[in-house]
Amino acid sequence: MGSALAQTALPPTVVVANRAEQPLTDVLADVAIIDRATLEASGAAGVADVLATLPGIEIARNGGVGNTTSVFIRGAESRFVAVFIDGVRVDSQSTGGATWNAIPLALIDRIEVVRGPAAAVYGSDALAGVVQIFTRRGDGGWRPSVEVGAGSDGLRRVQASVAGRQGDWDAAVAVHGERSDGFNVQPAANPDRDGYRSHGVSASVGWAVANGHRLEATVVEQRLKAEYDGFRSTVQDWSVHDLRTVGLRWSAQWSSEQRSELSLGRGTDRYETRPSPYVTETDVTTALWRHEWLLGAHRWQVLLERREDDLRNSSLAGGRGQRHQSGVGLGWGWQAGAHAVQLNVRHDDDSEFGGETTGSAAYAWRFAPGWKARAGVGTAFRAPTLYQRFSEYGSAGLQPERARNAEVALEYARDGWQAGLVAYHARVRDLIQFGAAGPCASAYGCYENVGRARLRGVSLRGGMPVAGGRVEASVDWSDPENAATGKRLARRAARSAKLQWTQPLATGRLGLEWQVAGERFDNAANTTRLGGYGVVNLSWRQPVARDWALLARIDNLGDKAYETARGYATGGRQVYVGLSWTPR
Repeated sequence: MGSALAQTALPPTVVVANRAEQPLTDVLADVAIIDRATLEASGAAGVADVLATLPGIEIARNGGVGNTTSVFIRGAESRFVAVFIDGVRVDSQSTGGATWNAIPLALIDRIEVVRGPAAAVYGSDALAGVVQIFTRRGDGGWRPSVEVGAGSDGLRRVQASVAGRQGDWDAAVAVHGERSDGFNVQPAANPDRDGYRSHGVSASVGWAVANGHRLEATVVEQRLKAEYDGFRSTVQDWSVHDLRTVGLRWSAQWSSEQRSELSLGRGTDRYETRPSPYVTETDVTTALWRHEWLLGAHRWQVLLERREDDLRNSSLAGGRGQRHQSGVGLGWGWQAGAHAVQLNVRHDDDSEFGGETTGSAAYAWRFAPGWKARAGVGTAFRAPTLYQRFSEYGSAGLQPERARNAEVALEYARDGWQAGLVAYHARVRDLIQFGAAGPCASAYGCYENVGRARLRGVSLRGGMPVAGGRVEASVDWSDPENAATGKRLARRAARSAKLQWTQPLATGRLGLEWQVAGERFDNAANTTRLGGYGVVNLSWRQPVARDWALLARIDNLGDKAYETARGYATGGRQVYVGLSWTPR
């Protein structure tokens, strides 16, 4: 697959580690890439399903692909992952974290992931990692693409795009529509089918204003309408989720040593339920200026960032809450011979609780051909959400959740063979949990800084060419626990393993995925067990005529019945067949 372990003639570049393009081989962090070819061949249903194929990542879902989904990186909560679409931050100031089920996989061109804290570069939220999602861009000649398909549970899908470049201009537009009759996500509670409908569009336009200077505008619009089973509900519940990002970016290459970037963005997350009436909407508006310059073996970076959060929710006094954060960051990288160092420090000032300073340090040593050892430490934080502060359950005195992390790694990459061993240990304090009645307005309970967590683990991964194809595998041993009680954090397995095998055929490609997860607990007290499971997915892509290709995928080949959230079923064996047209 197109992960950080994939073999390429030239090392790919990534931006996720330091918000600046750099060769993947120079990155001193635990980074993975999922490219367009991997996304097209996978036929996966959602973004979370794709991320779940990577080492160190687990997911939990309340039913089908349109329902509430959690993504755990290194055992941390979903809210501890900073998520960006085309450089625009998306977040919910009610639940905390990105709404994974609302992010449109059909519009995505590339995903970059860093596992580990990155607050010294990104500010609040990045305790456990960062996910950068990129939609399509125009590059080269104009190229259209269309895919239609159908599958199990009444799934129907259509998506189309066109992208290209003409002179100093480039543009890309992609649209998609999808609907499914779904399956019964709570068989013991409400015997009905829970389907979903989604449609969306992404567009980008770029202009090379002058030599080394470029302007780019992006927009993503997505609507997801999903049926779900509410708590003890006997009616058909449904939700509407609207996700929107708008971004404007100017990049300037002043010389071979200096470059700058100025970007503005707004991410909007709106969630509504019926017939039980509930509406919440978050706007995250950001402005970023970043400058980078090279001085011999030294790479310096300075950034200034402004973030404004706006939450509209009836549970807040006056129905609305607002706050802003201003951040300044400094980075220094040095690389000479077999040694490399990366240092970052950032200070964020929040309009509600004051300032927070975070830092990170990493070192790498290439001690033999193909071998690299690295180590890193870092601190991170997440500011309380506006809902946690100012709703009827909130407390204005809440402090940020804070974390310290250390990790070591040994990696090998040469002639198509890759291997890696990563060990990490993170401590999170001042965790915000819902507790007993206190200073808030509600008599049922209040949010408070009372929790502590310890996230420890070892990830072993590798990849190699086999008979013209490629095999990649990983095994994760993790110990995400509540440091106060010694109990394992809910819905996270202590052991998991993954395998991906891709094999070129005479004219096509065959893929196999195998995922195994050990038992988990559904509650904090560790009294409700969720059984372990193993699932096998198959995919096949075959050209059938010039410009035409057939895609087939079978998920959960063995029709395994399992749960990632207690009482919520997962889909049984799922079959999808699609036909694509991409003129050469």
